[in-house]
Amino acid sequence: STGETIDLKAIPLDDKPTFDLLGKAQSVGVFQLESSGMRDLLRKLMPDTFEDIIAINALFRPGPIQSGMIDDFVKRKHGKQKVTYMHPALEPILKNTYGVIAYQDQVMQVANRLAGFTLAQADLLRRAMGKKKPEEMARMKQAFLEGCIARDVPKKTAEEIFDLMEKFAGYGFVRAHSAAYAILSYQCAYLKAHHPAAYLAASLTSEVGDTDRIVALVDEARRMGISVLAPDVNRSQSNFTLEGTAIRFGLNAVKNVGVGSVEAIVK
Repeated sequence: STGETIDLKAIPLDDKPTFDLLGKAQSVGVFQLESSGMRDLLRKLMPDTFEDIIAINALFRPGPIQSGMIDDFVKRKHGKQKVTYMHPALEPILKNTYGVIAYQDQVMQVANRLAGFTLAQADLLRRAMGKKKPEEMARMKQAFLEGCIARDVPKKTAEEIFDLMEKFAGYGFVRAHSAAYAILSYQCAYLKAHHPAAYLAASLTSEVGDTDRIVALVDEARRMGISVLAPDVNRSQSNFTLEGTAIRFGLNAVKNVGVGSVEAIVK
């Protein structure tokens, strides 16, 4: 909307204004983080690391919500619930998620480090847990217990760890998938935090065919103190544009005005 070029790869992942915006749940228009439920989670969590953004992208789904995993994650982040590990070897695997199994990758790492599974075997375990096939699960559990015992992990502890993995594996997200989403979420939040009028003008342009979204984004702009100027045949362009610190309504978003008419007016 401004013609300014921003190198997204150069955006720092520890930007305080970005985390302030997210902690206040001012995330309308931010990829993956704008639903009312997600904004409620942002207020509770007050994310301050990029790892937090990756985790909530993985955890904000029906399974983890219903299981209480998200509540545990929030409480542990804020020190209201003690972060515990059933075995010392779990700490480096689960530290970034406060002891909560959030990713399928973590299930594989646990099997690899505690039971000596190869990564190929660990992947078979991950798939078996996800599909919940009883016969295959029984066979994999036996192999897991034998591997743990051979590495001096007590059988009772190994059984508890396996049961924990089995409980969370059905909910687990692939971390790479969640991280890719988180990058986009964070970049959107950064642009909104540092270039709010330009970001919202671009967002409005991208939603030009959806009246409800236009209304929501115009409301968000006004909530942020950004004026949205009415459409004007002498000033408006096809898209939403900036006029100083204000956003000028784009003619393409005016109902019942065709593209040909807009092009003629702009010309």
